[in-house]
Amino acid sequence: MLRRLAPALLTLVVVALGVTALAARPTAEAPGRSADYVVLAGVAGLRWEDVDPQTTPTLWRMAQRGSIGSLSVRSAHRPTCPVDGWLTLGAGSYAAWNGSRQAGGCPPAAVTVEQPDGIGANLPDQESVVLHNQERLPWGTVPGSLSESVRCSVAVGPGAAVAAARPFGRVDRYAPALPPDPAVLLGSCVLSIVDLGTVAGEDPAARQEAARAADAQLARVLAARPPRSLVLVAGVSDTDLPSRLHVAVADGPGWEGGWLTSASTGREGYLQLVDLAPTALAALGRPMPERPFLGRPAESVGGRPADLATAIAQPAGADREAAAQRRVAGWFFTLLAAAQVLLGLAVLPMLRRARRHAGPYGPEPVSRRVVAVVEVLLIAAALAVPAALLADVVPWWRGEHAGAWFAGVTVLLVVGATAAVRLTPGYPATLGPLGAVAGLTTLTVGLDVVTGARLQLNGVVGYSALEGGRYAGLGTVGLGAFVAGALLSAGWLAQRVRRSWRPAVVATVGSAAVVVVGSPYLGADPIGAIALTAGVCVAAVISAGGWLTVSRLAWAAMAGLAVTVGLALLDLRRPAPERGSLGRFLAALGDGTGGLTVHRASTANVETLVNSPLTVLALAGALLVWFALLQPWGGLMRLFGIYPAVRAAMAGTAVAAVIGGVLGGSALDVAGAAGALVVPMAALSALRVLDHSTDRTRPDAGGQRDEGPAGAPGAERSSTDAVPDPSGSPSAPPADPDGPSSAEAGGPSSGAAADQPRPGERGRAARASTEVATS
Repeated sequence: MLRRLAPALLTLVVVALGVTALAARPTAEAPGRSADYVVLAGVAGLRWEDVDPQTTPTLWRMAQRGSIGSLSVRSAHRPTCPVDGWLTLGAGSYAAWNGSRQAGGCPPAAVTVEQPDGIGANLPDQESVVLHNQERLPWGTVPGSLSESVRCSVAVGPGAAVAAARPFGRVDRYAPALPPDPAVLLGSCVLSIVDLGTVAGEDPAARQEAARAADAQLARVLAARPPRSLVLVAGVSDTDLPSRLHVAVADGPGWEGGWLTSASTGREGYLQLVDLAPTALAALGRPMPERPFLGRPAESVGGRPADLATAIAQPAGADREAAAQRRVAGWFFTLLAAAQVLLGLAVLPMLRRARRHAGPYGPEPVSRRVVAVVEVLLIAAALAVPAALLADVVPWWRGEHAGAWFAGVTVLLVVGATAAVRLTPGYPATLGPLGAVAGLTTLTVGLDVVTGARLQLNGVVGYSALEGGRYAGLGTVGLGAFVAGALLSAGWLAQRVRRSWRPAVVATVGSAAVVVVGSPYLGADPIGAIALTAGVCVAAVISAGGWLTVSRLAWAAMAGLAVTVGLALLDLRRPAPERGSLGRFLAALGDGTGGLTVHRASTANVETLVNSPLTVLALAGALLVWFALLQPWGGLMRLFGIYPAVRAAMAGTAVAAVIGGVLGGSALDVAGAAGALVVPMAALSALRVLDHSTDRTRPDAGGQRDEGPAGAPGAERSSTDAVPDPSGSPSAPPADPDGPSSAEAGGPSSGAAADQPRPGERGRAARASTEVATS
């Protein structure tokens, strides 16, 4: 009865821990009213490197008083051109201006502003812009949502008119430029949007001149600001490729001397362009529109250095790091995919010749030195991702040749980690390298997540703030590496205990990994936690032996579904601004806009599948496993038979990686990152079990097996008798500390049948025994 109830009990434990970890959220109080007026001042293209006490003294003093941050200007178009940035600012969601696009840059803004009455203005193109965003773009954005949420708004300049125009094109109050006395205009409405100009190009002198002109206009705005007002200065857009991080400064009551952040980023010092609209409404105490903004209200948090120059160096450095990350990430993953494909091709002939035949005929085995070199290369390939993550401890992006510095640091870390694995006491065992590599990967990614995921932000194997998809927690590549490392570690640990304890070990380690991935305080990835829950349950139910039957698969599916439903129900009970991704999706299904979310996810999957080098890595790994390792000569089936817990871990990794990638909109990226660890370790372990496929152990007189001294590489054990030596003494190969226990040797689910001698071997053993007895 206990054995029958074990899958259900394990499922309940994993589900309970998963829901608890995902449901616990930081207590977030809704920001209250803090101002009577809000002034949004935008400068297209303004970056922190343009700000200094001499060129922009007004903005410098404002930043000293207020709160600062790095602004990600993601919109519905890449790059975010000035007109797209202004439109996104006024919509509170990702938007884009319709019309033709210039490849590699931004076309001149062709915005027509009519002034029929001299008070307000009208944008005749606004109707077509609204239809473009509603029907052709997958975000369901409503341009003008910010201005629709207040009774009256002011716009100064053409860019501000785009942000302040209501959905039908009307701008309440408009001025092409700041009047001689802006106080009357800025005080006529609770919301004012001011276009301070554009800072474009890469020429330092030209940028300084444009920034100085924008700063002079800002000085006039601050001198005429209404009493008890909040002034937000933002670099609202890019001006050409590549995208960059931009300036964000807030000055007003309650915004003194801190970092800007929001719930949409979850990272101190980072803000999104779509956060500005809800920030303005929250400061005015106005309700959010019926269709919620994608952004969240910003807030000021402490911890900023007292010296402004030191504080500004952090967002400026983040901008340089993000720019370097974009240049380096592509070739790193391309080289990693190429290296692993070449290693896979090199392993194929070695797998064919790895099995040592007992008779005088058969292929010549590969040299031990060659095998040792290939094993080291496989370990190095498996450690490339965690080494690249750890490389961000060194500020390689500050050098003139950032790519070369990153390559040098990563190679040194790979060499050091490979040497550490090679020198571990358990390295000679069959599963020694697998356990060491999985443990190092889990430890590296896990410690980074627990300490704030600082290495993943703008890291080569992390995520970029320029993309606007994630700013905190566990990224796509990190999720794949952590899932593979955690489950392989669980399988390695489970293999070292009695069969009856293996499901509990896998469930315990897997549940801890679910907490790390899904907790809002740590990984903050509910989709990844749900996928990992399914993978952990699959691994737990087959870790003691046997195959993935329909009933066992049903238990795993029920566990993942239970975590999903439990989290969704808890998420729906929260207020709309505090909901997570699942709660927002279910709410969207309720109001009929859930199809947009599905469309965005499917579009992201297709784009990632076509453009990502990790797709090649995932497909190449799958082909190597299916057409080589899983063949009778490939060794992986033999490995699975002797070590069922490892088979369970690899099956769970495959399930979790595929589910996490597809549901998260990253296609095969999670599977590719997981395969970068799993496939080399599977090939190495298969080589070792094939090399010792003919080793035998003879039981002693008491019925126990006579195990030789430990330490031989990959020696396996079986319940069959050893082939007698012609001298009359039985051969006893060294024992493998990772081998199956005596309780399971020879059991049908442990794979001992795969360890039985072939018919030819039995005949040779019988003849040898007869000759010895006759002599």
